[in-house]
Amino acid sequence: MLTALLFDLDGTLTDTDTLHLQAFRQLLRDYDGRELTQEQFDLRVSGRSNGLLFADLFPQADFAQRQALAERKEALFRELSPTLHPLPGLLRLLDHAKQHAVGMCVVTNAPRLNAEHMLAAMGLSERFEHVLVADELARPKPDPLPYLTGLERLRAEAGAALAFEDSLPGVRAANGAGIYTVGLATTQPAERLIEAGAQLVIEDFDDPQLWALIERMQG
Repeated sequence: MLTALLFDLDGTLTDTDTLHLQAFRQLLRDYDGRELTQEQFDLRVSGRSNGLLFADLFPQADFAQRQALAERKEALFRELSPTLHPLPGLLRLLDHAKQHAVGMCVVTNAPRLNAEHMLAAMGLSERFEHVLVADELARPKPDPLPYLTGLERLRAEAGAALAFEDSLPGVRAANGAGIYTVGLATTQPAERLIEAGAQLVIEDFDDPQLWALIERMQG
């Protein structure tokens, strides 16, 4: 029986990687003139928590400096995203889950301000029972803890849940929590998502493979 849906946010509910790349490029150019390629972004940036990411990008900066840089980058992102569009089929899935009393939560490595901004920009602020921010937990993705916490909040078992992820750290986290993980091929090739542990890869939430899976789980 399907009782819970757990969603990543960036790249999963809405395709935002282009906007994040723009924000990072502006930040790095202003900071020390660095350039960031799409490949570097995909491999080093996408899906990682800010604590780990900014320590990697700015190894010479102290904690306060890295925190200020992260806040500046996220402010740039929010400026670039006054409105956002849900991925195709998402609203259909959310309506279906509500109709069948399936619990739903967001599990994200994004900061709280970004998560609230993005959900509001999509008109989805009231659609999820919980919004879990990894930076508010002891360990972010790729550790399973954020997804294990999501299951706990929804009072669900891993075997009765689906997780939706677009990033490699996120797929590893959801898979590590024992949840059937559906990869969204918005930011990574299907092959990489499968290597990371995704059991199914879809282009968007209208994919017939996803609805066949949901029908099987609902029995």
